[in-house]
Amino acid sequence: MEGQAKRMPILFIGHGSPMNAIETNEFTKNWTEIAKRIPRPEAILAISAHWFTDGTRIQDDEYPKVIYDMYGFPDELYRMEYKPSGAPALAHLTKDLIHEEVQIDNSWGIDHGAWSVLCHMYPEANIPLYQLSVDQSAEAQTHFELGKQIRSLREQGVLIIASGNVVHNLSKINWNMQGGYAWAEEFDEYIKQKIIKRQYEDVIHYKMAGKCSELAFYTPEHFYPLLYILGASDEKDKLSIYNDDCIMGSLSMTCYLFEQ
Repeated sequence: MEGQAKRMPILFIGHGSPMNAIETNEFTKNWTEIAKRIPRPEAILAISAHWFTDGTRIQDDEYPKVIYDMYGFPDELYRMEYKPSGAPALAHLTKDLIHEEVQIDNSWGIDHGAWSVLCHMYPEANIPLYQLSVDQSAEAQTHFELGKQIRSLREQGVLIIASGNVVHNLSKINWNMQGGYAWAEEFDEYIKQKIIKRQYEDVIHYKMAGKCSELAFYTPEHFYPLLYILGASDEKDKLSIYNDDCIMGSLSMTCYLFEQ
């Protein structure tokens, strides 16, 4: 890419509540600061926990629709608009990079796992955006390998953003709690230390964390996006950690930025 001296960064975002889209808080301020810090991308590939599918799917719509895949929130949130163009050519390039079968699927759109974060990072919505789904039938190792397979997109000016939460157990949420339960903090810290030490096999095999891993989440869709980012990283990347915090008892907001 002309003018691009080095690879684009890659980023895992702990996105938390959809309300972050219309709020200004310490988490959203850090998302804004990250965007100011890193090179401006030519396009964005979002891997969202909220597109959890049978098999891997990718969007190639020239103008992807915005979807409001959440319920029971204030009307203001549903009036939030984030309408970037798509990136059909890059979608097909991404599809070709992945060894497993990938279906083109434009039935979904841009979900809140992507737009609730990107509306703070790139509020003008003027960077082409496309989404890759998370295969619900694949093992953790497969998601890590998929990250490796799409790593070269970084050379094409593509910012890969994976959106989920390391700890995401809505059944245990305590709306009045400031921090996290002991088991939530323990699991989040386990993952953080393994990432800092580049011991990714221990992240893939997250149940090695012990009892805390059993409560961190009951279904893995919010955890698996992290594995794509770890797979797309390499030994030359510098790691920065943002929003290193658990909230409401059972939700981790921790974000990981890899850049060269």
